[in-house]
Amino acid sequence: MRVIGTVGLPGSGKGELADVAREAGIPVVTMGDIIREECRRRGLDPATDHGKIAKALREEDGDDAIAARSLPVIEGHLESNDVVLVDGLRSGVELDRFREAFGDEFVLVSVEAPFETRAERLLDRDRDASDTDVEALKKREARELDFGMGEAMDRADVVIENTDTLEAYREQITLLFEDGPEAVTEAEA
Repeated sequence: MRVIGTVGLPGSGKGELADVAREAGIPVVTMGDIIREECRRRGLDPATDHGKIAKALREEDGDDAIAARSLPVIEGHLESNDVVLVDGLRSGVELDRFREAFGDEFVLVSVEAPFETRAERLLDRDRDASDTDVEALKKREARELDFGMGEAMDRADVVIENTDTLEAYREQITLLFEDGPEAVTEAEA
C-alpha cells in the first residue's frame, strides 16, 4: 500500500500527474473536489467561492479540515487498490495529518515550475477565467502560500521539476508509479 500526495503551485502540473495516475488505473482523490463539494452543499458557486470556502473550512474545523475530510475517501480506495493519489495538498498541517494516518506509506511529491512557465500554461488551458489574469494568479498563489503550501513543498519526499517537455514529465510520473519515488530521485540526480 502506498499513498502518494502532490503539492505544487497553480499551473505546476499536478493535474497532469493526476491524469497519468487515472490512465494507469490509480484512484485519485482531489482535495479541491472536497472544497467544491462543500461549496455546492452551502449553495455557493465553486468557481467563485472556492477560496472563501477553503478558508472557512480551515477556520471552522482546523487547518487540516480538508485532509481530514479526504481520509475516508482515501481509505475506501485502499480497500481495493495498492496505490492512491491524493491531489493537491496545501500545507504542512495537511502533510502531518496524512503522515499520521499512513506513516511511511505516505510519500509527498512537490511539482515545481517557474512562475512564467506556470502562468503561460494557465493561459493556454484557460480552464478558469481567474487564472488568465497574471495579477489574479499572483493573488491565488499568495493565498495558497498563506495556507502553508511553501512549507509542504519544502518537506516533500520527491521534487519533480516540470520544466521540460510534456513527454519528459509524463515519463517521470510513470517512473514514480511503476518504480517508486526512489526512481524519480535517481533519475534527477
